[in-house]
Amino acid sequence: MTSVILVAAFGLLGAFVPVPFVALGPGPTYNTLGEEAGTPVIRIDGQQTFPTAGNLNMTTVSVTDHLSMLGALGLWVSGRYALAPREVYYPPEKTEQQIEQENTRAFNDSQTSAETAALHHLGYPTKVLAGEVVNGSPADAVLEPGDQLIAVNGKPITDPGALQALVGGHRPGERIELTLRRGDAPERTVPVVLGTGADGRPQGFLGVAAVGRPDVPFDIKISLADVGGPSAGLMFSLAIIDKLTPGELNGGQFVAGTGEIDAVGKVGPIGGIPFKMTKAKEAGATTFLVPEGNCSEAKSQAPEGLRLVRVGTLDDATTALDVLRTGGQPRSC
Repeated sequence: MTSVILVAAFGLLGAFVPVPFVALGPGPTYNTLGEEAGTPVIRIDGQQTFPTAGNLNMTTVSVTDHLSMLGALGLWVSGRYALAPREVYYPPEKTEQQIEQENTRAFNDSQTSAETAALHHLGYPTKVLAGEVVNGSPADAVLEPGDQLIAVNGKPITDPGALQALVGGHRPGERIELTLRRGDAPERTVPVVLGTGADGRPQGFLGVAAVGRPDVPFDIKISLADVGGPSAGLMFSLAIIDKLTPGELNGGQFVAGTGEIDAVGKVGPIGGIPFKMTKAKEAGATTFLVPEGNCSEAKSQAPEGLRLVRVGTLDDATTALDVLRTGGQPRSC
């Protein structure tokens, strides 16, 4: 009788007592060329678009929280999930709402970077805007986030790096003439005396993070609910390029992939690539675009029959798809 009670007690503990782990596994995959819940994942208004075919799928990782001991064990034994310390994904100093907001913000930022990278790749003009302005810095007296940065001492600011180079050519205490535009107001030029940065460098310090944004007369809207994080950027960029150019970028094939992207098209590594490859293969993908920083991990765990393509930049990805479309063998991991 005692043994029966003990077994029942342990069973109850296993079923209901939470463990400090989350389960990571394959998450949903979405065709960035298609629709989700009746709404185009990517819609372009005010500009001619071209027909697309096949798939350019972004991939995700599922994170299952609030696991019991038996639930965690069951997922782990399945071989489809991995367990990770909960505090890695849900730091104790942050609420779940804060974490969700951070993931949403990262996803929104990835959309902006994806749009900028795609349009830059296609040769559309870019404008440079003020992003974060350092409190108490020289820029704080004259700039607000969103101001367009046009020139320094009459020399045009063509990209965020140009601002850094133009300001870096001056020393602390020197005055520059900064040309800017706020909203729809006319551009104006204001004097700014450069300061000294916290790192003590000999170059003048302005105190603004510049960001590039497309300067185009049309709108791009990305609609995908309940997805967070930055790793869809590469696939969003490719879908935008496909929609804005004649022909089929993927040759009508089922291509999936992942990768964070910045505004100039550099593709960064991401987490959870084994789960993403698994889901992509199950969904029907034959080719998977892998950030070069993830290649070693991907190569060792790729599902059989899934072609891996190494990409370090957006240009790498479009070149690889060109090669694939014409029957060639793109650079692999």
